[in-house]
Amino acid sequence: MRLLILGGTEFVGRALTDAALARGWEVTVFHRGLHEPPAGVRALHGDRVAPGGLSALGTGAWDAVVDTWSAAPTAVRDAARALTGRVGRYAYISTGSVYAYPSPPGRDESHPLVEGSPDAPATDYPQDKRGGELAVTAAFGDEASLLVRSGLILGPWENIGRLPWWLNRVARGGPVLAPGPREQGLQFIDVRDLAAWTLDAVAAGLSGPYDLISPPGHTTMGALLNACARVTGSDAELRWTDPERILAAGVQPWTDLPVWVPRGELYDTMHLGAGAKAAAAGLRCRPAEETVADTWAWLKSLDGEAPQRPDRPAPGLAPDIEAKLLTL
Repeated sequence: MRLLILGGTEFVGRALTDAALARGWEVTVFHRGLHEPPAGVRALHGDRVAPGGLSALGTGAWDAVVDTWSAAPTAVRDAARALTGRVGRYAYISTGSVYAYPSPPGRDESHPLVEGSPDAPATDYPQDKRGGELAVTAAFGDEASLLVRSGLILGPWENIGRLPWWLNRVARGGPVLAPGPREQGLQFIDVRDLAAWTLDAVAAGLSGPYDLISPPGHTTMGALLNACARVTGSDAELRWTDPERILAAGVQPWTDLPVWVPRGELYDTMHLGAGAKAAAAGLRCRPAEETVADTWAWLKSLDGEAPQRPDRPAPGLAPDIEAKLLTL
């Protein structure tokens, strides 16, 4: 299989590249040259938002392309148009955020979508991703387009900072503000499971939208933080705190306390999706404890300093705010 990855050096793109190389596929990565790709790939350099930035893709043919782009839909549009006729299938890593908010428990691929345009500049994340989807299907048609609508993505190579923040915070030890209830279920997808399923789907010729997320209740907030304590060997004391107290203090769910949101519309949207279609098409989700342990092992190899995307603010609760809440 000849695979082209637009990106291929960070988080999702890196997981896809590693998985494809492990299968013995012939892998080409197109990127800006800011990060070193793994050994064994052919690297093409270019900035897809710069004039002439796609020139390195002017020749060549591939069985499939996987695109992880998250900003202006025009970049997806231009790449898809440039590759038409030279690529057999276009897989676009999209997001469950393309669904109209709020979405009910058990939401599937039939839920209404946000508006988007392939000709739009960067606006908001949901609209940008929907515009990217439309750009792919406009160039490749429904039968040769695979739309991978991921949920929360965790795992090694994470450059958003959610699980790395929890691991480092728990590793420091002492009293840790733990947002309750501890038995509240969480959904996410390990980046390596997303990569494996995407490559399987490309090889099998699947098309259309698929929600890539674990089953509801794949883990709980308590199990996740307990796993952080175990793998780090920390003596941290998890102090479970009612959501009402946390919210009253002005703490922002999801950003100040990564992964966590209190029950309500946002929780239903983020942690109660169905995911049955992808599961029926072979998605397998590894235990959450494995995701936590492997992310910690990767973090330790970087002396605890995870990479951080420059276009995303680093998540996490300020120490002084946490200390104040712990004394209430």
